Amino acid sequence: MDFGSFWADIIATLVGGVGLTFLFFFAREKLFPIPEVTGRWYLEMVTVNTAYNPYKDMILRYVIIIWKEGNIIKGSAEKIYEISSTGEREYNGNDRTRAEIEGYIQKNYLGKDRVYLHSVENGHGRQSTNFYDLLVKSESEMIGAFNSMVANQDGTVKCQREPF
Repeated sequence: MDFGSFWADIIATLVGGVGLTFLFFFAREKLFPIPEVTGRWYLEMVTVNTAYNPYKDMILRYVIIIWKEGNIIKGSAEKIYEISSTGEREYNGNDRTRAEIEGYIQKNYLGKDRVYLHSVENGHGRQSTNFYDLLVKSESEMIGAFNSMVANQDGTVKCQREPF
């Protein structure tokens, strides 16, 4: 048994392992980073299906502030606009309803990243729950679908950095 060759093999394996670890770390952090979603977003929901017909084609807009802690997302939202069968309204100040947001980022190395958000809104008269499944298109745009417990609504959702 040649101990010189043995130690050379051990050192080569350790150096290769450290190099490979650094390469994977670099690829994850620099080539495939988690999308930067922290900050202010404007979200628009368009109701497609609902058990309550007056909500069909309703448009709701929110301003949301979110931040990320690793893959976890937290934040809050305020309803700022509505078009429904009862008319068009902008909400300001005390008229706005607030929601708490939680969610996470699903990192996809071979496709677009996804953001899943769950919000509980303290609406006029009762709480409501919404779930959003968003595809990250860029640092300033996400699109997807929503489901709501209010009148069994679902539809499309768009999130962007600029106001609608």
